[in-house]
Amino acid sequence: MEMKRMYDGGKIITGLAIAVGLLLFPLIYYNAGKAAKAPEPELTPKAKEAKVCVEPKLYIRPQHMKMLDDWRHGAVRLGDRLYASSSGKIYEKSLQNTCMECHSNKTKFCDQCHNYMGVSPYCWDCHIAPKEKE
Repeated sequence: MEMKRMYDGGKIITGLAIAVGLLLFPLIYYNAGKAAKAPEPELTPKAKEAKVCVEPKLYIRPQHMKMLDDWRHGAVRLGDRLYASSSGKIYEKSLQNTCMECHSNKTKFCDQCHNYMGVSPYCWDCHIAPKEKE
C-alpha cells in the first residue's frame, strides 16, 4: 500500500497556526497580567473592635469552609458544640451565633470573596441568610 503524500502541507500547517493565533489573541493579549485584585472584605464595627477572629486570618481564609463543615459534623452528629481555638478561647460552633456576630454583612463580607473565587457555598440552604447590618 502506497502512502499518499500531503501536498502543500507546509501551507496548511502555517494557516492552522495563524488561525489558532488569531483565535487566542484576545485571550492572551487583553488578559495578560490583568488578574482582578482579590477583594478585601469589609468588616463590621464589631469585628474591627474585636480585632481577633476564631482563628488567625492566614488560617481562616483558606480553611473556613472545612472548619465550618467540621463544626457542623461535630455539633449536629456528635453533640460537640464548643470549639477551642488555637489561642485557647472557647467559641460556640455556630455559623449564625459566632461567625455572623461579627461578619453580619453577607453581601460585603461573604459574597464578595465567594464571587471572586467563583464558588457557591451551600450555607444558606439550611441557615437563614442574615439581615444586612451596616
